[in-house]
Amino acid sequence: MQRIERGKGTQVLKQTQENFVSRAFVKESSESARPPEKMVEDGPNPVTPEGMAQIEAHVTRIETSLQTEDNVLLRETLERDLRYWVQRKLSAEMVHPTSDGTVTFGSTVTIQRRGRTQTLRIVGVDEADASKGLISFRAPLAAALIGAREGDIVEAGEPLGEITILGSQA
Repeated sequence: MQRIERGKGTQVLKQTQENFVSRAFVKESSESARPPEKMVEDGPNPVTPEGMAQIEAHVTRIETSLQTEDNVLLRETLERDLRYWVQRKLSAEMVHPTSDGTVTFGSTVTIQRRGRTQTLRIVGVDEADASKGLISFRAPLAAALIGAREGDIVEAGEPLGEITILGSQA
């Protein structure tokens, strides 16, 4: 073990008699440890039709992979992922957006905020992908938009600020 004494801009290293390994560098898990379970939210899992198709595709892909995978650790990971997606499918509730112009789950909404126009779709947790303009209904921006209509100005707290609804489609 080294002891470091910091002085006027220099470091003085002193060797001590003890030789032991810091716990930070000791492997505490076995190679055969099972992967940790993925957290599944309690309650319903609202999804769009596309979101349900994505969940079903995950289940099918994993089931297919399990048929040919021989590596024990990879099989355990696939089995864990399959349990997650099966649970998400069981709790899924397909939601169709309203067509009356109100921003709801599943709506595609065009907004203007801070001089920038954005088009977003409000979707379920598992299908959210900000890079594709898909935001979770649990996101603060989605929560601020839900219930608004075209022409409404939503006064949201910072960092969202003032949001103008330019349009909403089912």
